[in-house]
Amino acid sequence: MNNGLQFDFCAIPLWALPSGGLWWPDVQVLCVSDLHLGKSDRIARRTGAMLPPYETTETLDKLATLIDQLEPQTVICLGDSFDDLAAADSLDVGHRLTLARLQAGRRWVWIEGNHDPGPVEFGGDHLEMLNIEGLVFRHIADPTITGEISGHYHPKVQVPVRGRHISRPSFLVDQTRIILPAFGAYTGGLRCTDPVLQGLMKADAHAILTGKTSRMVPMPRVKNETHSRQL
Repeated sequence: MNNGLQFDFCAIPLWALPSGGLWWPDVQVLCVSDLHLGKSDRIARRTGAMLPPYETTETLDKLATLIDQLEPQTVICLGDSFDDLAAADSLDVGHRLTLARLQAGRRWVWIEGNHDPGPVEFGGDHLEMLNIEGLVFRHIADPTITGEISGHYHPKVQVPVRGRHISRPSFLVDQTRIILPAFGAYTGGLRCTDPVLQGLMKADAHAILTGKTSRMVPMPRVKNETHSRQL
């Protein structure tokens, strides 16, 4: 499926897509996390730094491509869909029309994130979390939950390419949880060797690298490190 990687999670077949989306074909659910729409607007408001305001278009175009290919019945945006609530309000008419087109004819769920904790004015449901057939969709991982799909941390894995190391946005997967990479164009990332991710994921966890193709590797581990830092 377009160079994606199929894997089983809690006995459910899922696809990790090269774009960073998660596809559940049996119930026609597409899940993406951390779009951070309007990030350049938020940075300009708070710091005065002017970044090219193209990330919203790029992110929505990438999402539109996935939706047009897969035709999901449900789209779940797994929190931090907007860089803050003011950024949501600042979207221009073109971006609003794009969102309206993508939402038409399907269920659309905005999961509450730490950047966008309140309801947004766009269509769809605004929920703290969502349970579908035993899989729990929420923004920030909860170590007590099994069958959880979350985002928030923007995990990345360093891989060697032509004699140097580059960071690739990555899914993290073990028997009890999946952490999605950030889908947004201007998002940074947290190395999977960071203590918080080392502590959340079980010893046999894997990383699924995004890019031209999805590729699974063992999650890199750091020995003798205290897992204490929180984001």
